[in-house]
Amino acid sequence: MKKIVLLLETIAGEADRILRENTEVIDAFNVENPVDVTGDHDIHAIVTRGKGQVNRKLMDSCPDLAAIARCGVGLDNVDLQEAASRKIKVIHAPGSNSATIAEHTLALMLMLLRNIYHSVERVKAGQWNCRNRYKGDELSGKTLGILGMGNIGQRVARLADAFGMEIIYWDKYPVQSPFTSLPFHEVLQKADVVTLHVPLLKETENMIGADEIGLMQPHACLINTARGGLIDQGALTKALDSESIAGFAADVLAEEPPGENEPLPVHPKSLITPHTGSLTTTTYRNMCLSTVKNLISVLNNRKPDPNSVFNQKQD
Repeated sequence: MKKIVLLLETIAGEADRILRENTEVIDAFNVENPVDVTGDHDIHAIVTRGKGQVNRKLMDSCPDLAAIARCGVGLDNVDLQEAASRKIKVIHAPGSNSATIAEHTLALMLMLLRNIYHSVERVKAGQWNCRNRYKGDELSGKTLGILGMGNIGQRVARLADAFGMEIIYWDKYPVQSPFTSLPFHEVLQKADVVTLHVPLLKETENMIGADEIGLMQPHACLINTARGGLIDQGALTKALDSESIAGFAADVLAEEPPGENEPLPVHPKSLITPHTGSLTTTTYRNMCLSTVKNLISVLNNRKPDPNSVFNQKQD
């Protein structure tokens, strides 16, 4: 008999097909409260991407739950402690988005420092003479401060190094790397560009606040392609308004989509993309496929890729 899987969000087509061929799928991505559809089914696994919340209440409604699968890397939408206490395996796709997020990070850096977005916007509006007022700079020769030297941070470092940037970094656990490890506050003080690549945990929430931004140089820029909750957005907005730092570019915000009164998306010194860093065709397909295949292995008592099974020591 096929295992029953609760699907909280749509996933890549090929992965969806494989999941439905090997399990019985209960769709819940058009349901306001997934708990409403679990009562009539013995749910053995839950599949989510990034928005579907797997919390204690949902787990309570699935007493036969054996696995939770997140088609992606970060697991802040899964109650990991609760899953661990129930011995529920958590499957994800670590490292699957390293290349695409690193590329997106460099793209945002280039757009921000070289003022590319505004230049293109003005040319489309027929304002070719905007070049007479152009202000921008290159990455080469700048110091890049990386906060978090995991898979993505290391990939960003290699790309930025190829652009001729000097790389410094901070990580809770320094890694073997050709780049210079420094204390957290020194990275903020010395970097021309600071980029965030740490998970969102209790200890990292709002890790960049008014005090931390105050350490940065006035010409410095801040990049965030990790999680919006890493930054105190109110403090950041004030810093941009007062020109305490020069600019901000991100693919994530603390609230997504942002509220109507959130100033950062329309701020003249910020560039925000709508959390699309991992949505390239290649990465989206691969992360969904690997997650689904490893989940099916778990449900059928076969060994999944060991790297796909989250444990509390990974971060």
